[in-house]
Formats: sequence, structure tokens, C-alpha cells
Amino acid sequence: MSQEFIVETSARHVHVTEQTLEVLFGKGHQLTKKKDLSQPGQFACEEKVEVVGPKNSLKCSILGPVRSADQVELSATDARTAGIVAPVRESGDVAGSGACKLVGPCGEVELSEGVIIAKRHIHLTPADAEELGVKDKDVVYVKIDTKDRSAILGDVVCRVSANYAKAMHIDTDEANAVASAPGQTGVIVKL
Repeated sequence: MSQEFIVETSARHVHVTEQTLEVLFGKGHQLTKKKDLSQPGQFACEEKVEVVGPKNSLKCSILGPVRSADQVELSATDARTAGIVAPVRESGDVAGSGACKLVGPCGEVELSEGVIIAKRHIHLTPADAEELGVKDKDVVYVKIDTKDRSAILGDVVCRVSANYAKAMHIDTDEANAVASAPGQTGVIVKL
């Protein structure tokens, strides 16, 4: 196994519950898969919603499958553009996070919380984690080599599960900062 892993750019997106999906798109609506994502069972959907903040709105894709809680993941630039105060958090940690309104073709939903800037992270299987010498919730540094903007990113959370595939996720702000391109790789470094 390689010490390197793919570094993927995670653009702004929304996770919705079954209930929210039905309000936004109509009773009985099912998500329409557009393409599979790198993490097993996860997929980008044809459905898009408007994420409305105090200053502006942003068009966002929904990722499937439906979840147990609504969550909006934005970059810091997206959050500022919309006027949403969103904390940097791990996915799923939405208590006390940013608020917004979701607007779909059939209705709208006010979220009192659920908007975050996703903390950069690496998805790993237990075997991948063992090979890299990390465990679930470890925080590491990752070196990303690019032609003109190589960088070492800190505060990268290792997320370990048998349900994952080895890949690091950064948002569009971070990808632009390092001039990331398709096929980009990274490696954990000790400082």
C-alpha cells in the first residue's frame, strides 16, 4: 500500500433528511443519482437547492443518500458571500452551527442550525490507518505538492471506518490555495 492518498476537492453541497427532501421536492420524491462519489454508497444528485443567507443565495447540489440530519457544507468564501456565520466543524457536528433557508421547487425549509465549513479530513479504512500509523480522530499535517503552490496543511482529522475509501477531502478555498488539480495526492508528514 502507498503512503500517498488522493486529495479531492469537496465543493459546496447539502445533505437532507427524507422529511426535508419531501418539503423541497414534493411528497414521495426520491433522489436522482447523477454520479457515484469516492466514498462507498455516496453519490451526487441531479437535485439542487438554493441556500439562502442574510446577504445572498447560493445554488448547491444535494448529496445522497438521505441523512438523519440536514447539513450544509460551504467554503469560508461561500459562507461570507451568503452572509452566514458558519463554524469549522467535522461533518455531523452541527449543534449551534450556522442557519439558513433551503429553497426547492416545491417548498422551503428554515434551518436554525446545520451550516458548517467542513474540517479538512482523510477517510481511511482500518488497514489504511494502520499502514499510515494513525487512528480515528488523530489530527495530522498533510503535505500537498503542486507545481507552484505546494503547502503543508495542518488540522487534518483522520476518520477511520471499514465503510470508507482512502481519500482526503478539502474545500474549494483550500484546493485553490494549493492549485490542486485532478489526481492530486498528499502524504502525512511529521513536523
